[in-house]
Amino acid sequence: MSLSFTNSIAAQGRARALVPLCVGAGAYLFFLYFGDTLLQDSDSFWQIKIGQWIVDHHALPYTDFYSFTRPGEPWISTSWLSQVLFAASYAQWDWAGPVVLTLLAIAASAAILVYLLDANLEIPRSVLFAMLAIVLSLHHILARPHMLALPVMIAWVGVLMNAADRKVAPSWVWLPLMSLWANLHGGFVLGLALIGPMAIEAIWTLESGEQVRLLARWFVFGVAAMAAACVTPYGWRTLLGATNILNLGELLSVISEWTPANFASFSAFEAAILGLIALGLFRGLTLSPPRILLILLFTWMGLTHVRSIEAFAFLVPLVLAKPLGEGSPLPQLDALATQSWAARYVTIMGALMIAVAIWTSTSIYMSHHRFTFTVDQTPVAAVDLLRERKAQRVFNGYQFGGYLISRDVPVFVDGRAELYGEKFVMDFFKAAEGKRPDLLPRLLDEYKIDATLLGADTPAPQILDHLKGWKRLYADNVAVIHVRDDQPGTGNAPMSAQSN
Repeated sequence: MSLSFTNSIAAQGRARALVPLCVGAGAYLFFLYFGDTLLQDSDSFWQIKIGQWIVDHHALPYTDFYSFTRPGEPWISTSWLSQVLFAASYAQWDWAGPVVLTLLAIAASAAILVYLLDANLEIPRSVLFAMLAIVLSLHHILARPHMLALPVMIAWVGVLMNAADRKVAPSWVWLPLMSLWANLHGGFVLGLALIGPMAIEAIWTLESGEQVRLLARWFVFGVAAMAAACVTPYGWRTLLGATNILNLGELLSVISEWTPANFASFSAFEAAILGLIALGLFRGLTLSPPRILLILLFTWMGLTHVRSIEAFAFLVPLVLAKPLGEGSPLPQLDALATQSWAARYVTIMGALMIAVAIWTSTSIYMSHHRFTFTVDQTPVAAVDLLRERKAQRVFNGYQFGGYLISRDVPVFVDGRAELYGEKFVMDFFKAAEGKRPDLLPRLLDEYKIDATLLGADTPAPQILDHLKGWKRLYADNVAVIHVRDDQPGTGNAPMSAQSN
């Protein structure tokens, strides 16, 4: 081997080592500019509020204390660590804190995906898959716990897939990833569920005797992973809490992020599915049944619930990486460079320069930009009026629940659907959306409601306008307030049509 060729390999090895960091940095800077788009879901409010409560009380919630419809009901937070991190960042830097925390998670997700794909694919294809994954996930990139868990999910599945590719059992060294995931977000149950299909992939082409031995090792690893998932303040209750959301039946069809994918108009997800089919046909890919099962599973998840499209986007490439990269010599070119301390020094210096550039860019941008929450989730003026009138039992729109919790106003309902149950929330939606007009007065009387706070573009305010015993007190382009006719007001608060 000539010296010039050796140097070329070393240079390429250093370049490959920095590619994941560059991709992560690019994703970070892109979303830094569009950071306000991360603040569009009022669940962020109650996530932060719970995190603040945990920090203040040095304890975790076991019952509900934010609603007046379910006070004292059993409820645990399966995202407590994410909530604490969001609360701490919010207390320090206002909304810039949760935004930057989410940006770091996005950057880590992209970088980890490229790093894992780099073992089997050329750099351009690895980067392309990462970019496509981010594009497919745009609708669900929000300042919420699932984003902090995303890089952990990718790393965990990457570990399982790598072990399956090498026909070995995963190392127990990686079990803390499952513990971290279980404390960050309830989606860790997916990581447990994937152990079975990955184990089948690992043993698929082995002899029967080797299959039994390896399958036993995977089984023991699966048991250990389940135990690791219980290493949380809630212990085994974490498993139950994480699966409660899946038992909401019909309700999942009306909560936007749990609705099925809609192909009424062409979407990025539809393009991805068609592209996946085209790729398989063009390359003539021959996949093992377990890999086919995994791809079908991730596709079914995305079709069933739009919030699962990011799992499809980030995990399908990991399943396809080895079949797509078979026969390519490029991933092995950096082997020589990894043995050189000089090469490692250059890589470390490059990584530090990227980190400094990110920090500098963030500081400069935040010096003249203030991140703000979307207006249609924050009925500021309306809640000010409710607090002024000392309203105690407010029938609130679903999208306003998180904001009301942040303002210390007891809520009728909020984003914790698993707390309220299928029937309660379905009755609420049918009443608020005018599908069952008879339900609205019944709920108002049953729960002794003294004021309503509903979206200006929803049917319920128009129903209340014609409902005996109620009068419209306030309206703007975000929210409408109705109060009972016989309620004494504190001062003169006429209806207005101003925006927050």
